[in-house]
Amino acid sequence: MKNTKEMLSIYFIAGTQDIESGYLPDVLESALRAGITCFQYREKGKGSLEHPDAKKKMAKICQQLCKQYQVPFLINDDIALALEIDADGVHVGQKDQEIKTVLALFSNKIVGLSCHDEREVLTANELAGITYYGIGPVFGTLSKADAEEPIGLKKLTELKGKACKPVVAIGGINSENVQSVIGTQVDGISVISAITLAKDISKAVGKLTQP
Repeated sequence: MKNTKEMLSIYFIAGTQDIESGYLPDVLESALRAGITCFQYREKGKGSLEHPDAKKKMAKICQQLCKQYQVPFLINDDIALALEIDADGVHVGQKDQEIKTVLALFSNKIVGLSCHDEREVLTANELAGITYYGIGPVFGTLSKADAEEPIGLKKLTELKGKACKPVVAIGGINSENVQSVIGTQVDGISVISAITLAKDISKAVGKLTQP
């Protein structure tokens, strides 16, 4: 397993609702082959799988692919599912399950927490056991209907400076703006549509790493 900073380098997030054409595992395998360093299965919103059995089946297929490529497999918010299939970890938001409860359940796993402002970062700094912070949205995003207001690059830089844990930037990041985000000294970038909507996933992932 990669160390945290390596893991966050190119962090791909997706669920079936993000795939406009094709099949999520096929998109994921193309992204894994192209060099993503972490995958978060996020089944939420319009068009997502609602039946627990269908969601579990999809999660296990994606998990197996990640194991094959030795890339960490995380689940967004669904604590019960993550425990049931022994995912590498979870990512939770401020309004999801209470972070202290999550940390107790995943003491030897990866735990990511979404942070949007200084108060949330400083509060998270007091909690041992959190692996990384997902900070954003940096830019406007269409992938999350309930996304907060964009914080911009200046605020991202400030919050990164206050964070005691590695930071992955999230929200509206694409090949056009990725270098400006990396310039804030964050440990990695996370994307959804930059990969799921790409015609050529290999090229898309390459553009997320090249200067």
